[in-house]
Amino acid sequence: MSEYLSFGEIMLRLKSPGHERLFQSPQLEASFGGGEANVAVALANYGLDSGFISALPDNDIGAAAIRELRGFGVDTRHVLRKGKRMGIYFLEAGANQRASKVIYDRAGSSISETQPGDFAWETIYQGCRWLHITGITPALSPTAAAVSLEAVQAAKKQGLTVSCDFNFRGNLWKYGKSAPEVMSELVRFVDIGIANEEDCQKSLGVSIDVDVTCGELSVEKYEHLSAKMLKLFPNLSVMAITLRESRNADSNNWSACLQDAEGFHLSTQYEITDIVDRVGGGDSFASGLIYGLNTFEDRQVALDFAVAASCLKHSIPGDFNRVSVAEVEKLMGGDASGRVSR
Repeated sequence: MSEYLSFGEIMLRLKSPGHERLFQSPQLEASFGGGEANVAVALANYGLDSGFISALPDNDIGAAAIRELRGFGVDTRHVLRKGKRMGIYFLEAGANQRASKVIYDRAGSSISETQPGDFAWETIYQGCRWLHITGITPALSPTAAAVSLEAVQAAKKQGLTVSCDFNFRGNLWKYGKSAPEVMSELVRFVDIGIANEEDCQKSLGVSIDVDVTCGELSVEKYEHLSAKMLKLFPNLSVMAITLRESRNADSNNWSACLQDAEGFHLSTQYEITDIVDRVGGGDSFASGLIYGLNTFEDRQVALDFAVAASCLKHSIPGDFNRVSVAEVEKLMGGDASGRVSR
């Protein structure tokens, strides 16, 4: 059985070529992606025993998604084959002052129609040490939210460490409950919290006096926010927040902070210009942090690994972070020259 499991949805990703507007030309680039699947792939790339729990339709598209995951070494034995369709998202890559755009087509997807009791958690978690989940799956439907809660409750009962990326997706919360109503209960079963500058506020209703849309960040305010999260959710042992300063669609400053019982940690900051694809950047941070926390005794080093890994993701097309531990450690060591490796 896999030691590191992720639970959620993998989608068909349809992207307009290059920086074209959607349907500017009669082509779309097809691949697969999704927050929790992205984490599973990255962990497998780092050499960890990684598995993915989900539901996919029993058709050729579902089979292709499973082949893709298996190609990275991800264990897919706990992917249910049920339901009628796979979720889809359409992506238009922004440039300069034009922002990227995502359009979801996920209603009625296989994972959104799962019910409590569909997954044999006690069997699935045998030999497992870690479960990763996000705030995306609970936003899909009332039953997906119930299954997500069931997953983390069962994980804690069997002694797993649970990490959760609080990902807020405003376009998905449409079934009558707000994100804080659902996520506040789920996060009480989480050990490692992960968020960006708006997720704590919009997913959990935990606010600080800062404008998350202005593109500029105050480290002191995020130190206060992370400490507030640990106080409100005493089950959390770590609260990590990614810090993105967005100058435009092509140029961002990227860093993160981490609060635990030992204190506050701030990472190296990277200036990322000529961004290739920022979709999956948060997932690459989450997977880097999971690897770091399980590999390095020093949480500062774990944080720096996660930020370096997610920095590199911005150079790679597609959802998946196709980098190795050696490549991440090279950037951590200060080699950001981009020179050809021969």
